[in-house]
Amino acid sequence: MANKASDVLKMIKDKEIEWIDLRFTDPKGKWQHLTMVSGVVGDDELNDGFMFDGSSIEGWKAINESDMILKPDLDAVWIDPFSATPMLILVCDIVEPSTGELYARDPRSTAKRAEAFVKTLGIGDTVYVGPEAEFFMFDSVTFDNTYDSSYYKIDDIELPTNTGRDYEGGNLAHRPRAKGGYFPVAPVDSAVDIRAEMVSTMLEMGLPCDKHHHEVAAAQHELGLTFGTLVQTADRMQIYKYVVWQVAQAYGKTVTF
Repeated sequence: MANKASDVLKMIKDKEIEWIDLRFTDPKGKWQHLTMVSGVVGDDELNDGFMFDGSSIEGWKAINESDMILKPDLDAVWIDPFSATPMLILVCDIVEPSTGELYARDPRSTAKRAEAFVKTLGIGDTVYVGPEAEFFMFDSVTFDNTYDSSYYKIDDIELPTNTGRDYEGGNLAHRPRAKGGYFPVAPVDSAVDIRAEMVSTMLEMGLPCDKHHHEVAAAQHELGLTFGTLVQTADRMQIYKYVVWQVAQAYGKTVTF
């Protein structure tokens, strides 16, 4: 059943939410956000949206036509498990204030139009998508591009390059061989608990997850997110990435997709 503004306002009151985090996706697929004090958010804002400046989002608007609307999708609502104080995530579409229509360069709006287009063709009524998002998790990533040098360097306890390295407390040796990460048990798989916390967090947020496992390369991992409709799954993938980055950071790790 679709949420109404009154349902969201009741959630804000019942959960003692202090912050409303308005999130949207930029043209490169990166989640962006604007955080509002919950006390200033009412029926009008939830139904009509929030004005913001779109000119600083790469690929969107010129400075002289920068006004845009963040229009919350009241069915795309989650409580942020990482905020120090209670925060509600509201996923938004981007709307053109001059026409009231979904903005053509907003990826979420594009996905909504794609779903509608499939229906008009008569070849199907639902677009289901089941992504398989794998990622690498490292202990350190350094890079620079300067006047006299250019480099990147990655490091992780699982990498085969660390077989001869001296660690405080000793090098315990268990790590995947090259292309050998699929999928020995711990201690060769060093990230069982980290992946489990990522999946547990997503399950608590209501995402349909079914598994996690090490992937073929050292430091490569995959979490199982089951299929859903196109827009629904796109929103879930943004949460998936957000949760993975945040949990990894809490463990002193860094993740790239």
